[in-house]
Amino acid sequence: MSTKIVIAGGFGAGKTTLVGSVSEIPAVTTEAVMTEASVPHDDTSATPQKVTTTVAMDFGRITVDQQLILYMFGTPGQARFWFMWDDLVRGAVGAVVVVDCRRLADSFEAVDYFETNRRIPYVVALNKFDGALEYTTEQIREALEVSSDVPILDFDARDRSSSGSVLKTLLRYALSNNAAAAPVG
Repeated sequence: MSTKIVIAGGFGAGKTTLVGSVSEIPAVTTEAVMTEASVPHDDTSATPQKVTTTVAMDFGRITVDQQLILYMFGTPGQARFWFMWDDLVRGAVGAVVVVDCRRLADSFEAVDYFETNRRIPYVVALNKFDGALEYTTEQIREALEVSSDVPILDFDARDRSSSGSVLKTLLRYALSNNAAAAPVG
């Protein structure tokens, strides 16, 4: 049996990194070099080393056990590519919203997408870029206006084990909320 999950979030939050860190196959990415044309659209002040961006999706696969294969689809983070989200989310049993706590405002749209589309369970994963978080989970929950039942956890997208724990939490949460997990579309 196979299942689909979505990795969403704002620009530069760590979605591609999460998919790449846990995928058992080389992750398929649609990374494009950022050009001067993107300067008015993409704020790289918090991520000055970022030179590429996802323009369509990321894809990875994990064999959870002999009975379950998990397919991961990462969304692009910029607003100009959001038209693709509905197609990427269709058929997913759950989603991870990756949040860069240095730029919470970049996560508002992703959280809002899943908060208003209650048919798909999601978790919020706080990516620890500096090895620590500046805010408590409750401060993040309040700032993002996330429902009290939605799990919020911290992780490091570069670390396979840490990213794997996020995916396990999502799967458990999606299973426990299976009435809400009807496929979108």
